[in-house]
Formats: sequence, structure tokens, C-alpha cells
Amino acid sequence: MTTPAPALSDARPTRRRASLAWSVLALAAAVPVAGISLVRAIPTEWPLPVVQLLSFTPWLVIPAALAFLLALLGRRLWVVITTAALLAVQLLWLFPLDSGQAEALPAGTGVVSLKVMSLNSEYGEADAATIVRLVRENGVQLLAIQEHTQGLEDRLQSEGLAKELPHRISEPNDDASGGAVYSVFPLEAEGILPDTPFHMATTRVLINDSSAESNAKATLMLTNVHALPPVDERIDQWRSDLQKIARQAARPGNHLLMGDYNSTYDHSEFRELLDSALAGSGQEGKKLVDVGTASGGRLSPTWPMEGPPLPGIVIDHMVTTPRISGNDYSVHQVPGSDHAAIMARLSIPAG
Repeated sequence: MTTPAPALSDARPTRRRASLAWSVLALAAAVPVAGISLVRAIPTEWPLPVVQLLSFTPWLVIPAALAFLLALLGRRLWVVITTAALLAVQLLWLFPLDSGQAEALPAGTGVVSLKVMSLNSEYGEADAATIVRLVRENGVQLLAIQEHTQGLEDRLQSEGLAKELPHRISEPNDDASGGAVYSVFPLEAEGILPDTPFHMATTRVLINDSSAESNAKATLMLTNVHALPPVDERIDQWRSDLQKIARQAARPGNHLLMGDYNSTYDHSEFRELLDSALAGSGQEGKKLVDVGTASGGRLSPTWPMEGPPLPGIVIDHMVTTPRISGNDYSVHQVPGSDHAAIMARLSIPAG
């Protein structure tokens, strides 16, 4: 007596149905990612809802990875290839190969090291004790504050900031337009960027590194950045603010443009600032450097640090001219502010 073999016809339809189900789920996860990715890939002046949606592009790597895993379970080659390509695009945007990098300085060029920090204080509500503690514990030598108020200035004074950073240029204001720069080194006011709703002051920082054997000196042009957010009819002003920041960066000298850009690397307007600011300044082919992006900090959010639980995004940046290099980039939460503080160590050419 022989035992009949199991009917293969019963198993194959089951496997096909499972394959189809996994593949459909993979495509369902991939389609919205593909739609946003198409928008991200086209550098144009998108309307307000699209601009705001693009801010969250880094987090698309999660549904893209999920789509790829589901496609592997479905085992349909064209779905696997499609989702793999989509995931690769997200990874390239998350760790961009074409971002600006600091240029190598000629041999023998002296450099001055400078620890810098920036914070949007949210109408001056940031905790002054935390700010001073971060400055003290991390050896911060240059601090830029946006949305600076007289109340915050008084609290910082009471907490002893002047002992750490004795030089100050400050224009406090209660309407979010105030700003301040605190420094170990002497400061000279250079002016403000024209026609911007928020006060964006430029300050000359006179650095004298007495710790170096050569007692090296350097001059840094600091712009305390606070661009208008891209909301309602103000989106045109947001674009205008970024263009004015780019024009400031094109001026001669070593520049640090640090603060709240209300922009992410996924906004074409911000990438245009980095890529093209130096085009007409005799430095063709060179780009500005976003220290956070160059340091792999695209998934270290700087906003929002309070309020509704939204996926965090990076809208606070340290942007430098290419002769300045940065390292030790970090993000620190400060109670009372919806922004995180950003911090890095810069190496600035002496002279």
C-alpha cells in the first residue's frame, strides 16, 4: 500500500497569497515615502504645507526600512528592488555625500581653537542656571542667544555668566527679536542684517589663544541667526532671510553664522544657502559647512523640546566658511526652551 504525496496545489496558492499580502503592505508603506521623496528631490519654491512637511524627511528612513523588510518577506523581486532603492535614497539624504566639508589648510597654517554654543531661549524663558552650567562644564568661549530678553539677561548675571564670559553685546527684547553674544574674547559690533523682522547682528570676535605656544590670534565674524519661521504668509520673508544670511557669508573673512534658521537640511532654500553663497565671492566650487550635518548629527533634533510629542527636527545650525573646521558637535536640552542648545569646537585659521 502506498501513501499519496501531499498535493502541492494546496500549498502554492497559500504561499502566493502570503507573498501578495506582504508585497501590498510593503507598497503601502513605500508610496507616501516615495511621494515626499519626489518633492524633496525637486529644488523649487514649494508652497507652505510642503515646506513644513519636508522638515520631517529624515524620519522617512523608518517607513522606508519597514517597506524593504516587508518586501523581503513578499519575495517579489520588483517590489524588493523598488523599496531597496527608496531606502537607499533616504540614507543618502540622511548622510549626504555632497554636503560641504572643511577644506584642508596649507601646511604650517596656525589655527585657533574655539568652543561655541547657541540657544534659542524661547522668549527668554530658558533656565539660566542650566545655560551657565553648560558654559562652565564644557568650556564654552562664545555663546549666542536668540529671543533674548532683559529678564534672561538679569538671571544669567545672577547665575555668574559674566565670570565665565565677561564680554557681552546684547540687545534684549520681549518680542522674540532680541539677541545677545557672550564671549571670553573682546567683541566689536559690526551691524545687523538689513530688512529682517528678527534682529540678526554681526559681531567681530577678536580671538587671542594664549594657551597656544605661538599665542595665535584670529578674527571671527559671528552672525547671530534668527530667521523667520515658514508659517502663513511669512514664508516669503523666511526665504528672504536665508538669502540675506547667504550674502553675509559671502563677505571676506572667517564666518560663523550660528543660531535658529527655522530650516532643515531638507529644505532646498537652506541647501542653496550652503551651496551657492560663495559662488560670487571668488570662491567658486566651495561650499559653506553645516557643522551638524558634517558631524552626522541629522538625527539629533534641536526642536521641539517641549509641547506636543512631534518627531524632532534640526532647525538650529552652525554654518561656517570652509576654512573653519568643526568637531565635538553635540546637542543639549535646556529646561524652559523649546529649542536645544547646540555646541561644537571650531578650529579657525590664525592671522
